[in-house]
Amino acid sequence: MNMRMSLLQLPLLSPISCFPSTQNNIPISYPKFYVSSHMAKSSTNYVRNGYDDSVVRRSANYRSPIWKYEFVQSLTSEFMDDRCLNRREMQIKRVKMMLNKEPLVGDSLKGLEVVDELQRLGISYHFQMEINQMLEIINERFNNGEEGLEWNNNKSLYATSLHFRILRQHGYHIPQDVFKQFKNEIENLTCNCKDKAKEMLSFYEASFLAMEDESFMDEQRQFAIQHLSKYLKSNNNDQIICTKIRHALQLPFHWRMPILEARWFIDNVYRTKPNSKSVLLDLAKLDFNIVQSIHQDDLKDVSRWWKSTGLGEKLEFARDRLMANFFWSVGMGCEPHLQYLRTMSTKTASLITIVDDVYDVYGTYDELQLFTDAVERWDIGAIDSLPNYMQICFIALHNTINDMAFDAIKDHGVNVIPYLRKMWTDLCKTFLIEAKWYYTNYKPTFEEYLENAWISVSGSLLLVHAYVFTSKSLTTEALECLQDYPNIIRYSSIIFRLTNDLASLSEEAKRGEVANSIQCLMNDTGASEQEARLYIEDLIVESWKKLNDEVQTWNNSPLLSKGFIEIVLNLARISHTVYEHRDGHTVEDHESKDRVLSLFIKSA
Repeated sequence: MNMRMSLLQLPLLSPISCFPSTQNNIPISYPKFYVSSHMAKSSTNYVRNGYDDSVVRRSANYRSPIWKYEFVQSLTSEFMDDRCLNRREMQIKRVKMMLNKEPLVGDSLKGLEVVDELQRLGISYHFQMEINQMLEIINERFNNGEEGLEWNNNKSLYATSLHFRILRQHGYHIPQDVFKQFKNEIENLTCNCKDKAKEMLSFYEASFLAMEDESFMDEQRQFAIQHLSKYLKSNNNDQIICTKIRHALQLPFHWRMPILEARWFIDNVYRTKPNSKSVLLDLAKLDFNIVQSIHQDDLKDVSRWWKSTGLGEKLEFARDRLMANFFWSVGMGCEPHLQYLRTMSTKTASLITIVDDVYDVYGTYDELQLFTDAVERWDIGAIDSLPNYMQICFIALHNTINDMAFDAIKDHGVNVIPYLRKMWTDLCKTFLIEAKWYYTNYKPTFEEYLENAWISVSGSLLLVHAYVFTSKSLTTEALECLQDYPNIIRYSSIIFRLTNDLASLSEEAKRGEVANSIQCLMNDTGASEQEARLYIEDLIVESWKKLNDEVQTWNNSPLLSKGFIEIVLNLARISHTVYEHRDGHTVEDHESKDRVLSLFIKSA
């Protein structure tokens, strides 16, 4: 950890009790200024089915959606006919034959390079059995010392880094000590040639798989960045390696949204790579276009649901962001078999966006107390005390979540309503705390803010719902664990929150918001905005290391599937994508528009 982390210690990232848990029926503890809705006397002036028009309400002046219903419904694709599907199957068979060839299996470095290409091209999901078998052989050789890091008698930082990254991605524990023999080479690189840049880039990417207490990787990454930046300024550089370096320095591969990265890699690297394999390129383009067709159908389906709710038209103060919410769902799980996840996660995210704006923008504090109480009771009769705009919102929420619960009990025999209801209640209570901060002009400490905000960012709610949507063997044991916010969900949500805060500070300040991690740090320490931003960036790195650690732990647990653990990682990854340049969830043009076009509109 570098010097700028000295702004504050990091007690927030220790596995403290997770707010707002109600384990063992212990009441939730709130800041002293919070008054629970069922205990407070309401001073609202509205009557049933209405509200006081004299109340001055805030407005965020959100723009209308740029992706209209009619446009979405008009999307068509030519890649779902039998001719394309059969051609893809033929290409998949050819690649499987290539993966099973003896030279590829016997040469660890070549095998890892192919696995890396399959991942970057977005087609590795077709070959999981072959990849797993290959990596098992490579790991066994490493552990037995048969090949280790010799790589056919040719030790190299490039090969070691690729081995470390690929195997850690697949749940194998490769110690960071494998890099210590390269310490002098990393710190004192003098050659500025293409091969050395390739080695440094490979190490740089591997360093983001580091876990807690692996500070060596952090320290050496800074040298790698210096060398890579120097190479970009040199005159004798290679165009493809420069493209890859610039891309990686913006955001490492481990932090990137998989399907968006696949489209970028196809278009910007693999098409022009001199020694690219034509069978892989053909399969990658065809598979992307077929998956895009499936995503278009998913989008059209959920778009009809959104229009049927009327929420976009009725609640004009809120963000109508169906496409942005669908983008999140694709980021969480893009594979064809995850259609149910994408549909239901889009619905969940759309409801979160609306409810968030009810609390952040439009509702009075008295109204928000009543809405929170209605969600906690999960009783349709509770709407009698709500104004009309909240009644519409609550009924849409209540009906949609109950429909999801119906599917779960029908398919798995498990009643998930208590667990989903708790997640929505906890979310609304954290929203209410933030509303109280606004109405009282209370400035929370950084620790106080983050302990509330990693819940209010909604990542934990999305992930618990995603478990319900994807689990083949839904269990109450897993649901009990997840509703108590295990650290794997906590750290993914912290990354979500901090990336959001980095992008949204200026817009939130315009609305008069008093709570943001950057602003709280500035208030606590007297740091400048730039210093606070650097600290948050370092905190994101630390959170990723802790998340990597948690992933290694949970990979060995039967409670959560590897597929769900990947969704947890993907939530953190898409947070980086959406908030890389600005609040891409709220602002639909600029980068967000380009990404939608590349993923859902334009074929590869």
